[in-house]
Formats: sequence, C-alpha cells, structure tokens
Amino acid sequence: MSNSHEFSFDILKARQREIRDGFPESLGLRTHRALSWLKRAEQEAEDDDACFIFLWIAFNAAYAQEISNVEDLSEHRVQVDFLQRLIDCDQQQLLYTLVWDQYSGPIRLLIDNRYVFQPFWRFQLGQLEEAKWQQLFDGSKKSAHKALREIDTRKILAVMFDRLYVLRNQLMHGGATWGSGVNRSQVKDGANILGQVVPVIIHLMMEHPKKDWGEPCYPVVEVVS
Repeated sequence: MSNSHEFSFDILKARQREIRDGFPESLGLRTHRALSWLKRAEQEAEDDDACFIFLWIAFNAAYAQEISNVEDLSEHRVQVDFLQRLIDCDQQQLLYTLVWDQYSGPIRLLIDNRYVFQPFWRFQLGQLEEAKWQQLFDGSKKSAHKALREIDTRKILAVMFDRLYVLRNQLMHGGATWGSGVNRSQVKDGANILGQVVPVIIHLMMEHPKKDWGEPCYPVVEVVS
C-alpha cells in the first residue's frame, strides 16, 4: 500500500476531530466509517489482498448509498456521480495531480491489464468474440490516454474504477486465491492506487461538509432494550 503522508489516517483523523462538529450526521457517519477501514488497511501494508479489500470497504463507506430504483440508477452511475461531486470540490486538483503522478506507474499498468477488463472474461466464457473484446480493450485504453491529455479527471477516474471494480469482484466473490502468485500485479497495483485515492476522497469530503454526499447505507439504529 502506498499512501501520501499528508493524508495518512493519523492526519485525517486529527483533522476530523477538529471539524466534525460542523458535519451533518450523514457525513459524520460516512467519514467515521471510512477512516476506521483506512486505519485497518494501513495495518495491512504488507498484505496486498487484505489491504485492497479494506481500502475498498473504506471507499464504499464514503460513497455508497441506498438505491431506491436499481433500474434507474446503477452502482456504476452512483460511482460516477460521486466522482464528479469530488472533482467539483477539488479546487487544488488533488485528484488530477495524483492521477498524473501515478499514471506512468500503477494506474497505466492497471488500465493496460486485461485481467481486470470485464469483456476479457466474457470472451473466456464464450460470450464475446476475441476480436470484439480486443477492440473494446484497445478503445478503453485510448480513451484513458485521451482523458489524461485533456485533463478529463472524471473520465480517467471512471475508467480506473471500472478496472478496480472487476478486481474487487474477483477478490470479494472468491475468484482469486489469497497470496497467489497468479496475476499478482493487479492486486498490488490496485492496493497502491486505492491507498493514494481513498485518503484524498475522505479529505475532500471532510473539507466540503455542505456538499450533498447522500444518505449512507445502514444508518445507526439505537438498540431498544
């Protein structure tokens, strides 16, 4: 896991304690939960599988919300809308700077990795022709490169999170072996990317408490004795 010292758990937690009295209840709950999982991820810095899983839970705690009509609003759409709200708040272009700094390393490697591209697996299952998935793969990579040149942060983050979501599914649904030497690179790259992005996300949310971050899933319910 790679993490900017500026946005480590300790730094973010100290900032949260300073300003959380001004948070709406929903944001307070989101950041409290996300920070707890970020802390756990930092404790697993040597275990890429565990680190990625805990960071994904932290990301989920930050953005996930109840979807009243799944047909109208998919999880992918929720993610894209959430990323756009973050970008709207990001006057310092922290996310774009992060993408630019990391693109020649783990981000490019992840985007160029066919094993985290869903159409590749559809080809393996006989649902797509080889030429079709390859065409889609080439198009996706070109789109990401174009987005970087044009400073289209939302687009490149959307492509990146598409890849990360496939990796998330592989791990969460038992489609990978813990500590396996097979396809190890995408797990390491995914953990490194989330280790950079998730703390910035939490920082941006805390610094913009008036932004509508939505209602979190599973609100706290008092136990009735």
